[in-house]
Amino acid sequence: MTKPAAIEVKGLRKTYGVEGSPNRKEALKGIDLTIPQGSMFGLLGPNGAGKSTFINILAGMVTKTEGQASVWGFDIDSDTRNAKASIGIVPQEISFDAFFTPFEVLELQAGLYGVPPKDRRSMEILDMVRLADKAHAYSRTLSGGMKRRLLVAKAMVHSPPILVLDEPTAGVDVELRQQLWENVRELHAMGITIVLTTHYLEEAEELCDTIAIINHGELVCCEPTPDILSRIDEKELVIITESPLTEVPASLSSLHSHLPDPHRLVIQINQSVMSIGQVLDRVREAGIGIKDLSTNETDLEDIFLQLTQSEKA
Repeated sequence: MTKPAAIEVKGLRKTYGVEGSPNRKEALKGIDLTIPQGSMFGLLGPNGAGKSTFINILAGMVTKTEGQASVWGFDIDSDTRNAKASIGIVPQEISFDAFFTPFEVLELQAGLYGVPPKDRRSMEILDMVRLADKAHAYSRTLSGGMKRRLLVAKAMVHSPPILVLDEPTAGVDVELRQQLWENVRELHAMGITIVLTTHYLEEAEELCDTIAIINHGELVCCEPTPDILSRIDEKELVIITESPLTEVPASLSSLHSHLPDPHRLVIQINQSVMSIGQVLDRVREAGIGIKDLSTNETDLEDIFLQLTQSEKA
């Protein structure tokens, strides 16, 4: 038998406001999306795109207007209890009592989920997120990174197979972001399905095997990360010249090229039109000696902007 998807939605719609009201807004416009078990899934989109509405519907905090949604094979309407038990949400905002210890935070959360005392794994989970040594310190004394990890631990007290991280590294420094990335990878290696919403495109590119982009409540694309990155075949060729140049040679004027400095010639290549070899032949024919060269690949930010802007247009 085929395993059920970790998350599956069909025709999912959410409209805020009453019909005829000037404030009426359609936050989700018939989303169809399947997230397989075991994936590291990135959900991207600008502010107001519908990401939080999507997550809150799955978590049972927002009522959908139309469509179907299931979590780990459990319908969120007909099997609400099991659907909620199958997902853990890590919010962007810090949300626990600052005067509780991490151990007490997890024990309280486990109680709210109905986990019997004998089945609670508070110390095991704290050890998993590297907070065991802070188990009995006041939460208000934790560093920013520790508080983020405590949010992850809090979402795992009922052992959900799916973990949704909503902007987990928003507003944190680069070093802390790297630490959180490492922690997320470890959780994924344990078999947990990770759904990550982020504004940091390099974060999705680094971590996620599949990426979906939502814009204006619609699903713009959903593809494996390498497939999305191959959507744009432009590449930047950077040539370090042996002799200084004062301008781009006329024979290269038909190419998208410019001179950031006298020894550096940058050429934009559309590989479906011209290969790198053909471009280098043109450069040599122009009498330019090549001391060194490098290429810059298309990154996710280029594709994200192209997809969201083209949809808006």
